[in-house]
Amino acid sequence: MLPNDPLRRVLYIDLSSKKYWVEDRGDVFEEYLGGTGAALKLLEEELPRGADPLSPDNVIVFAVGPLNALFPTASKTVALFKSPHTGNLGESHAGGRSAIAIRLAGYGAIVIKGASEKPVWVSVHGGKVYFRDARALWGMTSSHTVGRILREVEPGSGIRTIMRIGRAGEKLVSYACVTTETYRHFGRLGLGAVFGSKKLKALVVSGRGSLPVADRRVYREVYDSIYRLLTESPLMRKYHEIGTPINVLHLNELGALPSLNLQQARLETAEKISGEYLAQNYLGRRVSCAHCPVACIHLAALREPYEEEPYFYKTTFIGYDYEPIYALGSMLGAREPEGMLRLLDAVEAYGLDAMSTGVVLAWATEAYSRGLITKEDLAGVELRWGDYEAYIQAVRNIVEQPTDLYRAMARGVAHAAEKYGGREFALAFGGNEMAGYHTGPAAHLNYAFGARHSHLDSAGYSLDQKTIGKTPPAEELPQKLVEEESWRQVLTSLVVCLFAREVYKPDIVSSALRAAGFELGPDDLAKLGRRILANKYRLKLELGFKPEGVSFPQRIFETPTPHGKLDPAYMERAKTAYVELLLRLVEEAQKGY
Repeated sequence: MLPNDPLRRVLYIDLSSKKYWVEDRGDVFEEYLGGTGAALKLLEEELPRGADPLSPDNVIVFAVGPLNALFPTASKTVALFKSPHTGNLGESHAGGRSAIAIRLAGYGAIVIKGASEKPVWVSVHGGKVYFRDARALWGMTSSHTVGRILREVEPGSGIRTIMRIGRAGEKLVSYACVTTETYRHFGRLGLGAVFGSKKLKALVVSGRGSLPVADRRVYREVYDSIYRLLTESPLMRKYHEIGTPINVLHLNELGALPSLNLQQARLETAEKISGEYLAQNYLGRRVSCAHCPVACIHLAALREPYEEEPYFYKTTFIGYDYEPIYALGSMLGAREPEGMLRLLDAVEAYGLDAMSTGVVLAWATEAYSRGLITKEDLAGVELRWGDYEAYIQAVRNIVEQPTDLYRAMARGVAHAAEKYGGREFALAFGGNEMAGYHTGPAAHLNYAFGARHSHLDSAGYSLDQKTIGKTPPAEELPQKLVEEESWRQVLTSLVVCLFAREVYKPDIVSSALRAAGFELGPDDLAKLGRRILANKYRLKLELGFKPEGVSFPQRIFETPTPHGKLDPAYMERAKTAYVELLLRLVEEAQKGY
């Protein structure tokens, strides 16, 4: 690590005392690079093990890595915290301008502790930190409005990130998100609720610093080679042209698109919510995260007439990706795109995680059809597949929580099903709602035992698709998933967008790190990834995660996958092997692997 690299500087912010200070933590970044690895170490140091996730004792760590602001698609920031949604480790990643802003402000990480008595937003402009009164912003219905106001009053346009919560975070919905740059999110596991519990409405960061490199000539050579791979090879083309919604028709054809609360894995009207259909009929803009040439963020232009003014229309730009389309589209029986887009816009405005919201609504729709919940429970809303006006009302009620049912739904599908019934069709794994792939056993093991309970932990959905017709033995599957998850710890410590994982292979990563002042070969990186993953699981266990207690929703065994119906006995054998492997990883961490 270069001695003058500002990555080594950690900004600590105490919301209780309204104080801040900076520490040189080069030791952490030299050992763990940054991102996930460094954030994990900093969180472990600061977080009391018995802390309530919604108490002042909880800690938020935002961390960037050595490749941020130096190389293209190294555009992500990692957030670690104790999750109010699962009760153990929370981890979420976002792009936008967040990573560039933190890096150029002169920091490798920002650690937020305590809680404010009154709503505040915190502004970090280079070496100065300001605590600003946010009472006028607290209670605003739309996070879009909050972002627009902060853009007007804060300096640093173009080199600034604005991370803020919506009404859902204020109301402590356990899967509330933090929105940055309008269309990117720290989405899963409830970071927005942690912001809300701390009365932190927003975090604004900007900076105009510069970064050192070890050798300018080598840096330029490595940069150019990565840039060419990103822009001239076919590796990233699909993300630019159609984006992740290209998955809709492919998964529907495979019989792997969760639909109607996974009562089926194909949707008859999937074409109407596909990436191709949206691009042809609604695509208004493509935008990029900072320092990314791919432009994978697709915005639909939804044109709606004003009721009392003929020939006059309001145009709303709405970001769409595969996961929100799955959760708010196929899971809810979408028959056309416009209702889905309006619901997606409402979810964005309130600051909710789209995947969790969609799974909760799908459970509630089925529970209502079965008579487990009533119209009175739903505050007069009647949930039926494809009825988007009802879903928009239900989302508003999840946030405002007028009944006991909505208060339960605001804590996630597992909690709601525990209280009202329907656990067999409540699609949660380790407390987190299912992602959009019913591809086979690897995907569901990934959801259950991945450190984030996310499809992005180890891409089980990808392994499933590669092994159709040749399902691996149950005892071997966990090892394959852990190997992939270990390498991803390296990528998320750099911090590279996982869409670019086929570009950032070990040799290229080593070359990029050398230009940034780190000497790590492919073997060193592999060992580091495994060590970070081991440390992560160790902390998860300390925070209350019990892998042996994780169960699979009954519904996943009822609806066929491309591998056929999942065999419960196979999944139990795979679970046993996975738990044994995780415990060995934890032993390695305790021995200082």
